[in-house]
Amino acid sequence: MAAALSDVHSRRLLWRCRRGMKELDILLERFARAHLPGASAEQRHTFERLLELPDPLLADYLLGHEQPADAALAALVLRIGAI
Repeated sequence: MAAALSDVHSRRLLWRCRRGMKELDILLERFARAHLPGASAEQRHTFERLLELPDPLLADYLLGHEQPADAALAALVLRIGAI
């Protein structure tokens, strides 16, 4: 079982995972619950940058239609897709 998201920043990131598109919600929330508790500040920042993307682009990345040019975002997208 994943660790609880007890800090305020993690809970805010989890809230931002709610995008209104079921596929995105499931992928992002599952990843956040599993990986945010032990994530480094850099990993959290990269996840936050991913959440700043517009929904259509984020969906294209997470559903495998496109790949981010940014290497850190591309690696994160692969990790999210592996869940």
